[in-house]
Amino acid sequence: MNLLKNKIALVTGSSRGIGAAIARLFAQQGAKVAVHGRDTAALCAVQADIESDGGTAMQVFGDVTRFTEIEAMRRQIEEKIGPVDILVANAGGSFTMPGPLEQTSEEGWHASIDGNLTATFLTIKSFLPGMKERKGGNIITISSAAGRRPHPQSPIPYSAAKAAIQILTQDVAAQIGPYGIRANCIAPETILTERNKQRIPDAQKNALVDAHPIKRLGTPEDVAHAALFLASEEAAWITGVVLDVAGGAVMV
Repeated sequence: MNLLKNKIALVTGSSRGIGAAIARLFAQQGAKVAVHGRDTAALCAVQADIESDGGTAMQVFGDVTRFTEIEAMRRQIEEKIGPVDILVANAGGSFTMPGPLEQTSEEGWHASIDGNLTATFLTIKSFLPGMKERKGGNIITISSAAGRRPHPQSPIPYSAAKAAIQILTQDVAAQIGPYGIRANCIAPETILTERNKQRIPDAQKNALVDAHPIKRLGTPEDVAHAALFLASEEAAWITGVVLDVAGGAVMV
């Protein structure tokens, strides 16, 4: 199938993990994909994977907390492969350890808010005007189960930023529907990225599995297939949703 044939997609934070899986799957489904990140070697590997499978990809670099750098990225994509039809604002991460709020540093708070919420806001801000002019487009943001329900071990700045991304996406969806543009959010639970496979001890993985009605942890490909559905015309009348890719651990 070519669900995204002739579409141009940007996936921020796609040098590895969830973003890389989304970029690969979109390319397999016919999209020309701009991959983005800070690790040149990892981006080269993702691009090589896509191209060896017959797809089209390009690399872009830029700090997604700086609007001028996102704007430069946007112009580069438009000049090389065309205007972006599908924007996946995936870049982000947790920049503080779990702990009591009063022990959270201001620097850690600002890093998590800027690296997740501000980055998503600025990325949408850059690409949305062109989508409005063309009367079409698709925006997918990435939240987290940490922003869907409280937990005493959640890193609070990260949880707050990810929860804010959900309402940001829904407010944007309400604004842009009349322009033929959709916006949806994906909220994954624990995903076995390369980093998490190394970081999470086996005993903790087993405990996490037990917390899921579907008795396994998620994979980057689980999230990628959800993103593909939302990006495709199969979801043409779906906007403003927060889709939990959580194995049943979150039921809202």
